[in-house]
Amino acid sequence: MIPSQMHAVLLKGHGGLEQLEYRDDVAVPAPAAGEVLLRVRAAGVNNTDINLRTGWYSKADAAVAADAGWSGAALSFPRIQGADACGEIVAVGAGVDAGRVGERVLVDPVLRPAGDPSLAAARYFGSDCNGAFADYVAVPAANARRITSRLADAELASFPCAYSAAENMLTRAGVAAGETVLVTGASGGVGSAAVQLARRRGARVLAIASRPKAAAVAALGAEQVLERDAPLVATLGRESLDAVVDVVGGTGFADCLELLRRGGRYAVAGAIAGPRVALDLRTLYLKDLKLLGCTILEPEVFGNLIGYIERGEIRAEVSATYPLAEIAAAQRDFLAKAHVGKIVLVP
Repeated sequence: MIPSQMHAVLLKGHGGLEQLEYRDDVAVPAPAAGEVLLRVRAAGVNNTDINLRTGWYSKADAAVAADAGWSGAALSFPRIQGADACGEIVAVGAGVDAGRVGERVLVDPVLRPAGDPSLAAARYFGSDCNGAFADYVAVPAANARRITSRLADAELASFPCAYSAAENMLTRAGVAAGETVLVTGASGGVGSAAVQLARRRGARVLAIASRPKAAAVAALGAEQVLERDAPLVATLGRESLDAVVDVVGGTGFADCLELLRRGGRYAVAGAIAGPRVALDLRTLYLKDLKLLGCTILEPEVFGNLIGYIERGEIRAEVSATYPLAEIAAAQRDFLAKAHVGKIVLVP
């Protein structure tokens, strides 16, 4: 039996943790044509949840609501966040095979209209539309990707957003076996995923993380772990890298470009140390570098990720789990940055 109401966390507006309201009277969505209804079993916490709540995506100095969405448009409230979802299909909309009821699935977070693969048409699950911080969520059937795995729900929920972001950067940068790649922010969700996924490709992985987390990052596959404030150019040498996978940005950006060999690739999908960086265009064009912004996944990325999980080629790195009702505590834990890997909410 599917109830008419559910538990969910509503984001009421931009601001602090007080903008998150846990409710038990939110209407359960009905799957539209081409959609399925999931019972959410676990949902990961990501930087994008914090960024959307605080209005970080806005480039304006005031009135962040004017351009605080991923696309630069205003957001409507209330909304349900949550980009990571592991769940079970419990109902289907018109045009969807009823035989899918009962499937265990992960949600591909990039929602593309049927027949329109363009970047402009894509929406992001839990940001541009309601997401997984609820008992139930309706998603396009094509985005509910069946998975067969012995991993627990919380472990599976750690993969979609962070691991697909990391795999997308590596795919765009064309990281291959035998190459040397530097991963910044290597203890976080995307960074720790990138370490594993780059090592899976046969690359030599260097990573940046704080000293207390160095051993955990090395265990994920990093050959060398440097401290956050290490003098990177002096330590590694100019033109010593084939690629950089960056989620940090800030003042370290210029050093990342100095470290790249001629023709090197810099891929970015985050800016936790600051979005504004110093760029010397001479470094960019005289070294024939490629700068790659990475948000919307390449079409093959999520399917490949499902395969890696099912074949046991990567492992889940879950630091802690919280009940959905304790989302504020989970986000405080997340912001403290004392963990390695992912924090997961369980409805």
